[in-house]
Amino acid sequence: MLCEKTNFKEMTTSLLSTILAYFQEDYRKAEFSILLCFILSLLFSCFVLPRILIIAKCKGLYDDPDARKCHTAKIPRLGGLVFIPAVLISLSFTIAVRYQINFPLNPALSGSALLELLFLMAGSLFLYFVGAKDDLIGVRYRKKFIAQFLVASMFPMSGLYINNMYGLFGVYELPALIAVPFTIILIVYITNAVNLMDGIDGLAGAGSLICFLIYGLLYFDKGLWIYSTLSFALVGCLLPFLYYNIFGIPERNTKMFMGDSGSLTMGYLLSFFSIKYTMCTDIGELDVQNFVIPFSLLFMPVFDALRVMCVRAFQNHPLFLADRNHIHHKCLATGLTHLQSTGLLLGYQLVIVFFNSWMCNYCNLNLLVIINILLAIFLNRVLTLFIYRKRNEESVSVRNHTGL
Repeated sequence: MLCEKTNFKEMTTSLLSTILAYFQEDYRKAEFSILLCFILSLLFSCFVLPRILIIAKCKGLYDDPDARKCHTAKIPRLGGLVFIPAVLISLSFTIAVRYQINFPLNPALSGSALLELLFLMAGSLFLYFVGAKDDLIGVRYRKKFIAQFLVASMFPMSGLYINNMYGLFGVYELPALIAVPFTIILIVYITNAVNLMDGIDGLAGAGSLICFLIYGLLYFDKGLWIYSTLSFALVGCLLPFLYYNIFGIPERNTKMFMGDSGSLTMGYLLSFFSIKYTMCTDIGELDVQNFVIPFSLLFMPVFDALRVMCVRAFQNHPLFLADRNHIHHKCLATGLTHLQSTGLLLGYQLVIVFFNSWMCNYCNLNLLVIINILLAIFLNRVLTLFIYRKRNEESVSVRNHTGL
């Protein structure tokens, strides 16, 4: 018996020694911290989301259907309430564990990284509460814009702003007087563009998840592990939400939307990752991929928001009046289901990313942007033709049925 206890103790000691030896190298510790943060965020989201559904049912907190919306049943839109708490809890715990295993933040980056993260979390939390209020009782769009400009200004306060355009339209370095307001306006625009994509099941959530997953891998490759950890924390909290958002059944009270508390914060965080990645390389050693990847990931929502606003302006409609002219509405109008529309648009997003990453080695950045715009116009035109065709078929069917 004593021999068995001794063998067990030796085995345990040997196993712990092996684990500690495995995590001696920094990149192994980084892998561990990223995995830990991802799992914690995933578990927190899995635990809280069902409770949110119960609260929504008890208090009658539903998003009622109307002529503009794509759903026909009462569905809670409070799924986004889990995102920021999941990220804050998992990231804070993971950073603490990193210090426990003698793997603190990179001293070369701790000043700027810590400042950026603190401002980012402050801005995200503020926008989270604005979105939560809008989901519960509504907030006028003017107040939401004021809040968005306020949190967008936190990026330049941390020293993060777009100071180089990589030769787009012949522009390279930007002076701070132009770069700072341009960055603030761009953050607000991206935040709202992502928010506007939250119109059908899975589109905003899965689109954001793809972006965060790609950024997580790219930041890990660059050795910016704290940003990679944050990216995977967001992936972790989005995965359970997508299950309820895509596969949930309204009649069983298992379906939910993310609401503005989720879509606004996702857009805000995506704008941070995009700007940060664009500014990863030093001026003078610019890598066009650092511009192309963020541009490609955000092109679909950004272009669609611009197209819709141009159409509204051309038709003398209010720019901020909601309608059913977005690309996901067009997909539904062709007869596609929510899941098919989401699959089509996410496939389009991935094609853009791979196509642009390959083409940027062979053509000018300005030409690449023009090609992307032309392809987007072509896709919208094809969808419009399918909509007309479907309407004509329905019209003929009605005439045949009525004998006219």
